[in-house]
Amino acid sequence: MKKPIALITGATSGIGEATARLLNDKYRLIICGRRRERLKKIQGELKSETQLLTFDVRDRYEVFSVIASLPDEWKEIDVLVNNAGNAHGLDPIHEGSTEDWDAMMDINVKGLLYVSKAIIPGMTKRERGHIVNISSIAGSEVYPNGNVYCASKHAVDALSKGMRLDLNKFGIKVTSIAPGLVETEFSEVRFKGDTERAKKVYENYEPLKAVDVAETIKFILNRPSHVVIGDLLILPTAQASATLVNKNPNLGFY
Repeated sequence: MKKPIALITGATSGIGEATARLLNDKYRLIICGRRRERLKKIQGELKSETQLLTFDVRDRYEVFSVIASLPDEWKEIDVLVNNAGNAHGLDPIHEGSTEDWDAMMDINVKGLLYVSKAIIPGMTKRERGHIVNISSIAGSEVYPNGNVYCASKHAVDALSKGMRLDLNKFGIKVTSIAPGLVETEFSEVRFKGDTERAKKVYENYEPLKAVDVAETIKFILNRPSHVVIGDLLILPTAQASATLVNKNPNLGFY
C-alpha cells in the first residue's frame, strides 16, 4: 500500500522545510517553492518519494498549470499544508509601501486561495483530506505598524473557518495553526535583508524554532480519523501576546 501524499508550499526554508523533513517517513511529498535549486537539495536529503514543484503562489495560472502537470499517481493529495507566506515592512499605515501591501495580500491570502482551489476539488470528490493553514498570532491580534500583515493573517483565520464549514459535509479536516515568534527567515524578509535588525527580533529570549511548529503539524495529522484540532496558537514560553515578550535572559529556561 502506497503512502499518502502531502503537498507543502513554502518548503524551501523555515516551517515548510522542517515539515517536509518530519513528514517524509509517513508521506510521499510534493515540496513547492520558488527556489528550485533549494528544493532539489532538500529532495536529495529526503528518504521518501518526492516530487518538487517550482511556482510562485501569486500567479494563479502558474499554480493551476504546475499542479495539474503532476503525474496521475501524484494527484490524489491527502494533506495540503498552506505554509507559503511573508511579511514586508513594519510601517505605520500612512507610510506603508503599496508594493509591500500587494506582496503580503497576494502571497498570504490569494496564494493560499489559488493553491487550495487547485487541490480541494480532488479532496471533495474523494471525500477525504486534511488542510493545514499556517496563520499567525497576527491573525487574532493587531499590533502597531503591523496593519496589512495582520489583515492578511486575519483573512487566513477567516478562510480557515469558512473552509471548515464548507468542507464539513465531505469529511475534510481543516486546521489553522497560529505561531508566535519563530526564528526563521521571516524577519530578514520583513526588513528587506537587514540581518542585524532581523537578529534583534530574537535576542534575549528563546523563540520558537521551525521544527517546533513542524512537530505540531505532525501531531495534528496523526490524530485519529474522528478527531480534528481546529485552531491552535503556539508561542514561545517568553511570549504572552503579539507585543508582550519577556526578554529577561536570567530566566531559568534559557
